[in-house]
Amino acid sequence: MTNAEIPIARQLATQGLGDRLAAVRALRRLADQLEDAAVEEAMRAGWSWSDVAEALAVTRQAVHKKHAKRLIAAGVGLRRR
Repeated sequence: MTNAEIPIARQLATQGLGDRLAAVRALRRLADQLEDAAVEEAMRAGWSWSDVAEALAVTRQAVHKKHAKRLIAAGVGLRRR
């Protein structure tokens, strides 16, 4: 189906959709950056993986898997439980 075959109302409804999806992508990136910074700050402050996981409402394993390598590379001393 070509654009000429799509009803005008549908074309109008989908205009700007790409911009909205790009905004969602940008918000996801921002949320990831905020999480990275907050997790690093918490770990530097002596929080455990379990403490961080509870605050993020995820499992300890999920937090560790997502952040451990980056934190080690940043020189953050990590606790073992």
